[in-house]
Parts: sequence; C-alpha cells; structure tokens
Amino acid sequence: MSEDRPASIPSGLVVELSRAKVKPGAEAEADRWMRMLNDRLDESIATLDRERMAIEIVFRLRENGEDHLFWVTVRGEDGAGLDHSLPIDRDHIEHAKRTKEPGWVEAEPQVLMLPEPVRKAVLSWALRDR
Repeated sequence: MSEDRPASIPSGLVVELSRAKVKPGAEAEADRWMRMLNDRLDESIATLDRERMAIEIVFRLRENGEDHLFWVTVRGEDGAGLDHSLPIDRDHIEHAKRTKEPGWVEAEPQVLMLPEPVRKAVLSWALRDR
C-alpha cells in the first residue's frame, strides 16, 4: 500500500487486492488448488491467527481466454507470512508455483467502508497484541 493511505484505512491495517494470472494450461491445477483450500478449510483458517488475517477471499475470473485469481485481504501489518513448516502452507505454496505466473498485480485501495460493529471486529483481530 502506498504511503498516501486513505484516511479510511487505520494505521497498522493492510488492505489488499492482488491479481495473479493463471499459467496457460494450468486451469485444472487452479481448480485443484481452490478445492484443496476448501477441503482443508479448518486447517487454512487456523493459519489466519499468526498472519493477523481478518479477511481473506479468493476470486477467479476468466476474461479474454485467460484465468486470473484475485486475493482480497485485510490484515494487520505485523502478521506473519506463510510458514513452510506447516503442511497446509507448503501445499499452498506448491499449488501456487504450479498454477500462477510469478508475482502479483496490486490494486491501490481508495476507501474502506465498514459498519462500526464489523470495523471493531476487524481491528480487534488484525491489530491485537501478539
């Protein structure tokens, strides 16, 4: 996120929309990756605590003959990254390598609108003390 963060995004909170292109011919692998995350949802959710991830959503879009995966995340900036010692994270990384082109295209957030009860919940989760 740029230094000129919108006033609606509290300090310490990271709001991201990231896009990755699915490699040509890797559409079935993308299906397997998303199925793996859904099938192992409890295991996936268990990683969100150390990541300070309040919200993580994955979208898929097919446009002009190309597939793209979009990640929407809302997290605390001091959250941990993927942990190679955890089977779910290792599998996640391996699927990513087989499925998506390297790197991400990052969108720049413009405004974060959350009703107060949701805002409190997101901030208390993402910005809490370790």
